[in-house]
Amino acid sequence: MISSRIPGFYNLSPEERAKKVVEFANLTENDISILQSVLPLDDADRMIENVIGSFSLPYGIATNFLINGKDYLIPMVIEEPSVVAAASNAARLARNNFGFMAEATYPVMIGQIQVKTDTTQFSRLKILGHKEEILSIANEQDQVLKKLGGGAVDLSCRIIDDYLVVHLLVNVKDAMGANIVNTMCESVASKIEELTDGKVILRIISNLAVERLARARAVFGKDDIGGSDIVDRIISATDLANSDPFRCATHNKGIMNGIDALVIATGNDFRAVEAGAHAYASLGGYHSLTSWEKAKDGDLAGSIELPMPVGVIGGGTMSPYARLSLKILGVKTSTELSCVAASLGLAQNFAALRALVSEGIQKGHMRLHAKNIVKIAMDNLVSEDVDYAAKFSDKAIIDKVSDLLVKEGSINVNRAKEILKDV
Repeated sequence: MISSRIPGFYNLSPEERAKKVVEFANLTENDISILQSVLPLDDADRMIENVIGSFSLPYGIATNFLINGKDYLIPMVIEEPSVVAAASNAARLARNNFGFMAEATYPVMIGQIQVKTDTTQFSRLKILGHKEEILSIANEQDQVLKKLGGGAVDLSCRIIDDYLVVHLLVNVKDAMGANIVNTMCESVASKIEELTDGKVILRIISNLAVERLARARAVFGKDDIGGSDIVDRIISATDLANSDPFRCATHNKGIMNGIDALVIATGNDFRAVEAGAHAYASLGGYHSLTSWEKAKDGDLAGSIELPMPVGVIGGGTMSPYARLSLKILGVKTSTELSCVAASLGLAQNFAALRALVSEGIQKGHMRLHAKNIVKIAMDNLVSEDVDYAAKFSDKAIIDKVSDLLVKEGSINVNRAKEILKDV
């Protein structure tokens, strides 16, 4: 297996980066052509309603990831600058201590059936007494899933206010599982009404997937990240997140920067993952999804745990873009994808915290922001004088001018135009 440690990947041209990914994942020319194509209008029209076109986002690759002893290049679809580079750098530092170790629980999703009944306690026991019958009805909806070792595996009951809420637990195997869980919940509704002499109000999946967790951990050497003071600062910053929801919202958002980008790239439901993550962080009071502690030798030990309802089959994962992402990743199961996502989230959180407690978060952002400003200035000059067009084709010029803007601390279009004219 080729290593995901690719020095200088950031400095390569998009075409050169693509060649590296082709080598790593054994891609074909057709695979790469997918990234340069636009979603066909007919396909888009089948996915949602009222379609008039499609919308593109940048597709990047996070390098250097070593997870459970396996190298990964991680596709990320995101518009925010610095995120991909930050994740790659964090993964590079983690490699010095064997990378990330990750695991995930069984892919069990929860379906909820809300029941209005006059006898909540009596009905709760009656439903539990007919558990096997209810599970059998649910499993009739997908015999293939049952044969594969999945399907409805258990149920429980909760009493909330005046309602009885039945939780149907479904092992969805390698799918995200929303469709089959919703179908199973609907299939058992009439039986539950019969048993409770009540009325089912709703039956739908819960995105708080506490039965489907992903965990990852990594150690960052104190000397690799700037010394003991940086270790202490990262721990202190996380303490604040655990005490202050205003800070914690941004802290956890940084985690999801990476996870959402991967989830989108693989055609999964990033809204479900995002909702589940923040709901999980709210259990017992809103808190950080990560923990940062000082190891006995002074190194920084990080860990993460959160729900990860992602799949590798069904739904949006069957689109050409998602299939390509899964091919680049080389993942075969939803469990493996969950482990990659959790590791990426931990890496992203480390990178954000390290930047925040040292140089500040804006330094990396400003470099890319400056490049965008230079490009705008170039377009303006080209519209004013067509002769400038040929002069601005060199990437080195863009880098040079953007570096000058950052150095001066004056990142604006007018200053960029002045420098470009001098160049």
